[in-house]
Amino acid sequence: MEVAIRPIELSDIAGFSACTAAVVAERHYLAHVEPFPIDETAKFVALNIRTGNPQFVADDGGRVVGWCDIVRGSLPVHSHRGTLGIGMLAAHRGQGLGTRLMRATLDAARGKGFEHIGLVVYGRNTHAQALYRKAGFREIGRRTRGKKLDGQYDDEVLMELVFDEVRP
Repeated sequence: MEVAIRPIELSDIAGFSACTAAVVAERHYLAHVEPFPIDETAKFVALNIRTGNPQFVADDGGRVVGWCDIVRGSLPVHSHRGTLGIGMLAAHRGQGLGTRLMRATLDAARGKGFEHIGLVVYGRNTHAQALYRKAGFREIGRRTRGKKLDGQYDDEVLMELVFDEVRP
């Protein structure tokens, strides 16, 4: 059975929470080092659904194995922009699910009037950088040694995608 890519539902909160906790536990891809409390996760999902922020999950037979979301800027002058977050369980990486998740989420964002999508990825995460470039993102800056965890540094790479941007 193929993994389904679909909008998140309130019934996915526990599965989404478990999936994010597993990626957080790897201590490599996300800025957080502790899992999110379930009540915060529930508020995040409910807010995204209520406000129309695109959030999709990869559903493998009823189990959430990945997610992608875009959260709209909270200030009025930033309401045309969003920040992308994505994660995938280790066993499901490298199968094209990230591409499918991101495409569905970006298509939904465009349909909801987003014009600009930004993200931050770690310098050592070259696989994710390639995924983002494939989707049309470009690097716009770098915070040298922007991440420090367990005494180790990594750069933070800032990337953006501007819908309908005309490039020379």
